[in-house]
Amino acid sequence: MDASDAAHPPRKRAIACVNLFTLLTLRHAFLLTMATDYLKRILTSKVYDVAIESPLEFAPQISTRIQNKVYLKREDTQVVFSFKLRGAYNKMANLSAEELKRGVIAASAGNHAQGVALSAKRLGCRAVIVMPTTTPMVKVKAVRALGGETVLVGDSFSDAYAHALELEKKEKLTFVHPFDDPDVIAGQGTVGMEILRQHPNPIDAVFVPIGGGGLISGVAAYIKQLRPETKIIGVQTVDSDAMARSVKAGRRVELSDVGLFSDGTAVKLVGSETYKLTKQYVDDFVMVNTDEICASIKDVFQDTRSVLEPAGALALAGAKRYAAANKLKGKTLVAITSGANMNFDRLRFVADRADVGEAREALFALTIPEKRGSFLRLCETIGKRSVTEFNYRISDSANAQVFVGLQITSAGEPERIAGMFVKKGFSTLDLTSNEMAKTHLRYMVGGRSALTENEVLYRFEFPERPGALTKFLSSMSPAWNISLFHYRNQGDDYGRVLVGMQVPPGDKKAFKAFLESLGYPYWNETENPAYRLFL
Repeated sequence: MDASDAAHPPRKRAIACVNLFTLLTLRHAFLLTMATDYLKRILTSKVYDVAIESPLEFAPQISTRIQNKVYLKREDTQVVFSFKLRGAYNKMANLSAEELKRGVIAASAGNHAQGVALSAKRLGCRAVIVMPTTTPMVKVKAVRALGGETVLVGDSFSDAYAHALELEKKEKLTFVHPFDDPDVIAGQGTVGMEILRQHPNPIDAVFVPIGGGGLISGVAAYIKQLRPETKIIGVQTVDSDAMARSVKAGRRVELSDVGLFSDGTAVKLVGSETYKLTKQYVDDFVMVNTDEICASIKDVFQDTRSVLEPAGALALAGAKRYAAANKLKGKTLVAITSGANMNFDRLRFVADRADVGEAREALFALTIPEKRGSFLRLCETIGKRSVTEFNYRISDSANAQVFVGLQITSAGEPERIAGMFVKKGFSTLDLTSNEMAKTHLRYMVGGRSALTENEVLYRFEFPERPGALTKFLSSMSPAWNISLFHYRNQGDDYGRVLVGMQVPPGDKKAFKAFLESLGYPYWNETENPAYRLFL
């Protein structure tokens, strides 16, 4: 510091303020230029050679239930059942003739792969797609059907991406990134352009699923320039939240592992460009779990009769959670349903978990006295409430452990039901949020028992209505003990029930009369070899 500086300290502060102002002005100018550039890129994107302007549909049932006006941006209706062809085609349509001649390569969990394969078919070039081994087969077959060459490597997108970079150099192919490319981002941004055109009235929030960040970057960059008051909310799964963590940390954070249920968003490291745009334009993030995604798949089916893939239902799951957490009422919310490439085999799992995710099913472990009449008393306690599951196997001479599923209407109901059971004298454990119980235990209740003297095993078809089980139990002789019971609501008109009863040899005539009086179809399974082996 020289003498003049010491003599004029305010002058130094003034210079520092000018420098800070200059930096802020330059940053603002850069951001403005970036925004203008993306606005131009989106408006001039070449997506409509292959993509349609997907509908923006009002969802009446969902809207009524969550008390907000919910619209679904139906990207699942694209020809490849996903938004990804927008960015892929826009990128490839901007390649030089030489680059197209060499062919393209991409890494993808499935939807981008189909977009690249379709674009390559339209543009007449070779397409090599590297996909994780966890990719649903429906997506792999779809890529092959479009003429793409598939290479299956690794457990996640990041593994496939690393291998694709090796093949790019080895075979001199042109890489088409699934999200971290300005042309790809601009192509995806046309989704936001369409939303504003289709809904000229105010929109309170747009919910966007996030994997690598291409979709939300493009949508946010466009909407925030024209309607800055509209919130852009990113939605991720609790086990694949790289973007939310990155924005919070102020740098890109790479996850060591990612959840694979929502395979379309299973990304360990988000893009550099998408991170910058998301940090600049996205207002908030919301995390959802597997059960909430399954519930949203069911919600969309009920409103549209369409089946989304997990990533496709992510935005709606986020909208529902966000609306509940912030007590939103009467707001206009848009959720982008980003894809419908669902493996049929997953539907069984989705159906099982949807009711828990939507707070429509509660699970309990009940301890009741192992004596005649206990089952009937339990059923009378349950009353008219719909039973979704009932599992029991005799294992102790004093107490019976019963696994019960009940239909509910709100998230706070399991606690009240548990209190009701306790008040009636049944020791109760609420299993509604127990992952092991939901995934495994409900299918494993049973096994052999040394207390099954004179046991007979019957299958019944009960009418699927409250009171059917109570009628069954009330018609039984008090001398017969239930030693095994299994029921699971499968959504059919009739419930399929397996019942073990201990019937003394001298009661065979009375037992036969009981079966006939019920009026329910039944089958004797006492000699079934599977029963002999396992039960």
